Amino acid sequence: MYYIYMLRCEDNSIYTGITNDIKRRWEEHHSKDEKGAKYTKGHNVQKIEALWIAEDRALASKLEYHIKHLTKDKKEELIRTKDLSKYLSKKIECDRYKYMEN
Repeated sequence: MYYIYMLRCEDNSIYTGITNDIKRRWEEHHSKDEKGAKYTKGHNVQKIEALWIAEDRALASKLEYHIKHLTKDKKEELIRTKDLSKYLSKKIECDRYKYMEN
């Protein structure tokens, strides 16, 4: 099982990533661990804004890719609505991802 997550940073930017262990990954980003993303080391993470589950890494990577290519406004709406289909239905099988309350 893999998680696709969107993090809110202190400067109001949004970081999107994937992991198979969300608690460990949050700690890596939040503590600026050497295993954390380069981006989050320079943009203090504040909270997890959205979290989806995928059955495997390939599916998770596909969603991550498409979210990363959305505009900031579309990412903000995705965070508000949790509705992948509005912007991504023509690119991915949205029903293969389950939103998870965090």
